[in-house]
Amino acid sequence: MGTAPSRKPMNPPTADPKRKALGASSLAGVLLAWELLGQMGVISPLFLPPLSAVIGDGLELIKSGDLLGHLASSLWRILWGFLIGAGVGVFLGLTMGISRLADASIHPLIAATYPIPKIALLPLLILWLGLGEGSKIAVIALGVFFPVVVNTRAGVLDVDPLLVKAALALGSSRAGIAWKVLLPASLPMIFAGLKLGAGVALLLLVTAEMIAADKGIGFLVISAANLMQTTRLLFGIMVLALLGLLSNWLLATLEKALLPWKSETQGPKLQTR
Repeated sequence: MGTAPSRKPMNPPTADPKRKALGASSLAGVLLAWELLGQMGVISPLFLPPLSAVIGDGLELIKSGDLLGHLASSLWRILWGFLIGAGVGVFLGLTMGISRLADASIHPLIAATYPIPKIALLPLLILWLGLGEGSKIAVIALGVFFPVVVNTRAGVLDVDPLLVKAALALGSSRAGIAWKVLLPASLPMIFAGLKLGAGVALLLLVTAEMIAADKGIGFLVISAANLMQTTRLLFGIMVLALLGLLSNWLLATLEKALLPWKSETQGPKLQTR
């Protein structure tokens, strides 16, 4: 009998410098086209001012301290909303995945309320909590809660039963199994829910600030639109894009720190030229 061919361990995929350069050049090309279209007057500055004018107006906002005030208000709201929604979502998701009774009691409620657009609840939250920070934080927390709880529950239910049986055979308690087996095994799905929740949180933050706020990036954008200040409006949108990139980078960095084995077990993707 012939010997089976030896298998070489697959190395984790590394970042391709060519792909990074291609991505950077694509972005630079879009920004350059934006600047040229504005400078050449192909599009009216009212609708698309040059990138240099947008950055210049943004620098004025930074120097005056107005941007810092708006940014601080937005970060405060999104941080508390995200922490509350994610914390409750992970706790209930784990509880539903562990307990059949809790799953039978809670899952129908989540399934019934998940499809409701969360921003539609803002008027009700304002009625209950007023125009202050509570209503804005609450609507962000609701938006984060649903993707986190759904993904956490799915992650727990997808854990290999052999891991649980092995832990029981070694004498682990239910609390020990939940903390040392189910939670670590479901972390990839939990982080998927957190990333989805971060995007929803940013969307709800801006909408809430446009409707019921006198400070924040969303308020900056809507007030600039009302005054036809296109450069300020576009700069606010650029700040929101940077916030989205920053939140995604932070979650990805935390995921790599908590799940170092994940990147090591991923096989190479199909490469196309």
